[in-house]
Formats: sequence, C-alpha cells, structure tokens
Amino acid sequence: MAEPTLLIVTVVIAAVIFDYMNGWNDSANAIATVVSTRVLSPGRAVMLAAVLNLGGALVSVQVAKTITAGIVEPTMISQTAVLACMLAAASWVWFCTAAGLPISGSHSLIGALVGAAVAKTGTLGVVQAAGVEKVLLAMLLSPLLGFAISFVLMGSLLWLLRGFSNSQVQRTFGKLQLISVSLMAWEHGRNDAQKVMGVITLALIAGGFQTSTDPQLWVKLVCGAAMALGTAAGGWKVIRTLGSNLIKIQPVHGFAAETGASITLAIAASIGAPVSTTHTITGAIMGVGATRRLSAVRWGLGSKIMLAWVFTLPTTAMLGALFYWCLAAMGLDAPAVPPG
Repeated sequence: MAEPTLLIVTVVIAAVIFDYMNGWNDSANAIATVVSTRVLSPGRAVMLAAVLNLGGALVSVQVAKTITAGIVEPTMISQTAVLACMLAAASWVWFCTAAGLPISGSHSLIGALVGAAVAKTGTLGVVQAAGVEKVLLAMLLSPLLGFAISFVLMGSLLWLLRGFSNSQVQRTFGKLQLISVSLMAWEHGRNDAQKVMGVITLALIAGGFQTSTDPQLWVKLVCGAAMALGTAAGGWKVIRTLGSNLIKIQPVHGFAAETGASITLAIAASIGAPVSTTHTITGAIMGVGATRRLSAVRWGLGSKIMLAWVFTLPTTAMLGALFYWCLAAMGLDAPAVPPG
C-alpha cells in the first residue's frame, strides 16, 4: 500500500501533465480561427491565449466543485483511483492530439473518473447519477447551442453589413476578433482548468488532506499555469483541423464563431456545468459555415470529429478501470478515507 503523501504528490504530477496536454490540444479552441484568418501570428496568438487561460482559471470554482463532488462519491474512492483517472485521460488526449483530432479533455477526464471509481468500488453506486446526467446533457447541448448562437449572429452580421465592401468588413473584424479570441481564451481557462482542480481536490479529500470541496489556492495556480503552458506549446495539427480544414473562414466568421462559443461557455460556467470547449467551438464554427451554404462545411471531417466524441466517454472509462487494476495489482492502492 502506497503512502497517502506519496500518492497525492503523484496525483498532482499526473494532473499537471494532463492539464498541460489538455492545453496543448485545446489551444486550437481559442486561437484556431484567429491564426487561420491571420489576424495574429501563431506565436502571439498562443501567448495571448496562455495568459488569458491562466486568468480565467483563477476566477471561478463552480465547475471544479461539480467535478469534486458531483460525478462520483468522494468518500468512496481512493487516491489511486484518481491517479488511474489522470493516467487514462492523459493517454487518450495525447493519442487524439497526435492524430489531429480536437476531442474533449473534459469528457476524457469524466469518463476516466467514472471508470476508475467503479473499478475501485466494484459498484455503480459510487457514480452520482444526477451529476452524470448533467454532464451528458451539457455534452449534447453545448455544441448545439454554440452552433445556434453563431448561426444567428453570423446571419445577423451578414444582413447588417450587406452595404459594406468585403475589405471594409474584414479590416474591421480583424480588430474585433482580438476581443472575441480573448473572451474565448478566458472562458476556456474558466471552464477547462477547473476540471483538473476538481480532480486534485477529490484526491485530497480521498487522502484525508481536506474535507471541503473548495479547491485550495495552490491547486488553482498549479492547474492554471499547467494549462497556460500547454496552450503556449500549441497543438498545431488540431489548430489546422479547426481553423482551416473544417471551413474556410475570414475575420468576420472567426468573430462570430468565437463570440457564440464564448457566450455558451460563460452560461455553462455560471451554472457549474462542465462542458467541452472543444465541442462548443467546433459547433460554433460549423454554425458560421452553415450560414453560407451547407456545403461550405466539410461534414465528412465533422463526422470524424463527432465519432471521436462518441468514443471518448466509453474509451476513457475502460482505460480508467484498466489503469486502476494495474496500479492495484502493483500494490499501489490505498483505502478511501471515511467521512469525519
């Protein structure tokens, strides 16, 4: 049996690695459109996103609390199960990023957490049905809402700007896109970094290091910094997939997509729903493309992305269970700490 202190250090290290890789994959969420429209150079775009990711990570805890106490029962799992969750989620995110697929790090984490928790306890009773239903509902609605808001916004802009020349429109929205990409990067940090904060807090509770579901300040700083560094590294394959391979965009399209996605993410963060920024921005980009004509969206590529989404939860759940069984077989498991 591993010592709780050693386990929590290992969990934090694994969480930092996952957060870094999540930022690496999700850098595309915030900057793909602004890079593809050439409003910002890749280097400046990733640095802007990295700084705003860190800022967004520090301003809210609702999503973190949902992950800590709303997915599985914190008092029934161990730090080893949390470690298995991190290893499984990181493995899946690494594989998909290397393949250029913009999958959801959030749902990778949640699927792995459920799988590891069930493997640890041997019962589905550890899973909080209401919390999982909330996640699944958010998973379904966030890309649809991003699509709808961006479609309406883009359609409205096309009507309002019909008397202006294309050069005037693109020059104006090249500047406005700096605002929309900043909002997107901020909301990305506000949503995605919090999920790993919630997992580390869950491990601290399981190890008996704290009882509150509020993430500690050092947890916020570590998670925010790790995601910011990952974003700064840039997942260029994913950026190309979202920014130029899905549809062909100009600054006005980038503005509409980022604004629609940011609104969706802000709503989700305010109610503590752990939505996927990847799902949301992809839906928003497709909504913008659909205002031109349905054939403007490369639906074949979109279907491949959606297929990766469908497989994320079951795959990471199986990986979470597998990693837990491997760690337990190595004698690295620790019992859950009972409440009180």
